[in-house]
Parts: sequence; structure tokens; C-alpha cells
Amino acid sequence: MSCYMTVSGDSKSRERVFQAPGRVEIIGNHTDHQRGRVIAAAVDMATTCTAVINNTNTVRLTSDGFGETVLDLTDDSPRKNETGTTAALIRGVASRLKASGYKVGGFDAQVSSNIPVGSGLSSSAAFEVMIGNVFKGLFGSAISKLDIALAGQHAENAHFGKPSGLMDQIVSSYGGLMMLDFHNTKAPDITTMQINMDGYSMCVVETGASHADLTGDYAAIVEEMKLIAAHFGKDDLRAVDEDEFRSSIRAMRKTGDRAVLRAIHYFDENARVTKLAAAIQNNDMPGFLKTVSASGRSSLTLLQNIYSPASPNTQGLTLALALCERVLSDRGAFRVHGWGFAGTVLAFVPDDLKKSFNNEMSAVFGADCCHYLNICPDGGMEREGREVFETYPQQALDSFACD
Repeated sequence: MSCYMTVSGDSKSRERVFQAPGRVEIIGNHTDHQRGRVIAAAVDMATTCTAVINNTNTVRLTSDGFGETVLDLTDDSPRKNETGTTAALIRGVASRLKASGYKVGGFDAQVSSNIPVGSGLSSSAAFEVMIGNVFKGLFGSAISKLDIALAGQHAENAHFGKPSGLMDQIVSSYGGLMMLDFHNTKAPDITTMQINMDGYSMCVVETGASHADLTGDYAAIVEEMKLIAAHFGKDDLRAVDEDEFRSSIRAMRKTGDRAVLRAIHYFDENARVTKLAAAIQNNDMPGFLKTVSASGRSSLTLLQNIYSPASPNTQGLTLALALCERVLSDRGAFRVHGWGFAGTVLAFVPDDLKKSFNNEMSAVFGADCCHYLNICPDGGMEREGREVFETYPQQALDSFACD
């Protein structure tokens, strides 16, 4: 039984509800930070909060599992002692919005989320986008979905200390299934898509290891790809001619073989995104599955983001991929999900194999390791006129997601 508090009263003083979804990256592994292409979707797991203006310049936020965060927005510059914290994300979003001419201020908030932290479903991006919508809703600014996404990326890069691209925040802000082309990193091309998943389920498998402390491994991918681009006098691989790259591999080996392999992955993966988009548009499920699995093999062998080189004995993702191969073979698709090194595997499972798939995964990774997800058409938003969770935030959160 859930206990709710109904929203009522003056819009400037009453508690209001804001929400942003997590996301899955279907293909385009580590291409966005090189101005590449990605296909991704918002999912029906979300971060939600109740928030009210407190007429100060202080944010007081309580989050399930993370306790209380209090920060003064008067000084919005990055702080070293906040690296990797909730405060860094809030301060970073506020900083970017203020710099863009939007009004921000203090508020009190209670946050709940059913997005597993460290799972690769972008709990941090959902939080950033939700905070952007809090500022938008409470302070009356007409902030665009793109500006909210950019504020989230700024928070993650400049304040939190993670060199992410813009994909996570864009998908959480806009919602739905989309192909993104980051040829312009500040205003990517967004192509909305629809997919027929009849007979298949989309599943994220948690392997039990968080990727929250692997920023250095993620950063190395970005750095190595940029080293290859710099060999040609470019800032990123999108600006490098692929034929020139492939004819120069011998000379580039001095940069490091792993960097070369990661660059090969980028070029191949960027082409696969276009191929997958065609499969989706043509309702070609065999082509869809084949292309997703090819992406997974490339991440395993070329991108090499399946386990941390610092912890070779911890290979939950490699093990999960091997188990997926055993159950699904060529009847489904599977690949590392998101940034990688730990966290989750994304699988597309035929409905008649769900039971055996669940049994195989649960036997190794635990009873609750399989999360079956649906694509959520809604991005970050204020939930107008809805009931607010109070005593049982998780149940209320589940009632908000994607209805």
C-alpha cells in the first residue's frame, strides 16, 4: 500500500515533481566523444524528485541511498573537493545554465531513483537532466531540452571529473529512440526512430561490479583516440580521412597498438550505426541482431572496454558475454553496454529463450540481475498535476515511469 501527498497550492511554493529517464546505448560504443554516430533510447527507469523553492541561494537535496547534499550556488566554479559527488553535478548544471542566461536559485528536494547506480543506464545523466528541469520549472525559464543536456554534460566534464560525450544527456532530455550524429557536438542531428520488437525483449544484465570508479579507464579511450587524430593534425577521429588512417597504420604504431585498434573500432562502429538504422527502418530484425552483435565483438576485441587492465582477474562482463553466446548464439544479440569495463551487458532475447536466459544469468550473477526494459517516449520533464511520493518513494516512482 502506497501513501501519497497530493500536489496543490500556489505553483511558486508547492512541492512539484520532476523526472528524467535512464538510457540504453544500442550501438555506437565510444563514438560520441569523437563526433561520431549513435543509436540510443530512453528507458522506463527514471530518477524523480519533489522540489520546492526555498527563497535562498542554497540547494538542500536528500537522495535515497546517498544522504543529504547542501550547497551554496553563490560560487558556481568547480571545486576539487566535490569531484565525483552529487554536489558537483548540481553546481555544474547551475553554472552552465547561469552562463547561458537562465535563472537559478535555491530549492529543497527529495530524490528517488530506480536506475541502478553504476549499471551503465546513465543514472548520472538522468540526475543532471532532472536537476535542469527543476531549475526550469521552479524559476520559470524557457530552457530548451538541448540546453539542459549541455548543462548536464558541462557538470559531468568540468565539475564531476568524467570526460563524457553528450549522448547520455541528450537521450535523457529528449526521450524515445533516436539516431544521433555528433558532427556538431553542441547541436547534434537527432533522427527519431520507431522499432518493432515483437517476439524479442531488451534486457540489461548487471554483472555485480559498479563502473563508478573506472573514470581513468574511460578517459584512456578518449585520450588514445585523440592521439590518433592528432597524428593527422585533427582534434577528433571524425575529422580524419578513413582511407588515410588505414594506409598509415604502420606509422601510427608508435602511438601504441591499442590506440590504433580503438581507432579501427571507431571507424567500423560509425559505419555500423548507419547500417543498424537501415535495419530498423526496414523492420529487418535478423539484420538488426547481426549488427548489434558485430558491435559487441568489436568492443571486445578492438575497443577493449570489457574489463579494466588494472584488474585482469575481475571479468564479469567477459563472463556475461560468454554466457549470452551459450544461450542466444545467433538467435539474439548481445554486447557490452555503455562505457564498459564493468557494469552491464545489453541483450536482445527471443521470447521463447527468456526463461533459459534468465536461469543462466541468475545462476551466476544473482536472482535480480536481469532488467527487462521498454523504450520510454518521454524525456526529462515536470510531472504536472501528479501525486508526489512521500512514504513509499519507490512505489510512487514506478507509477510515474513512462505512462
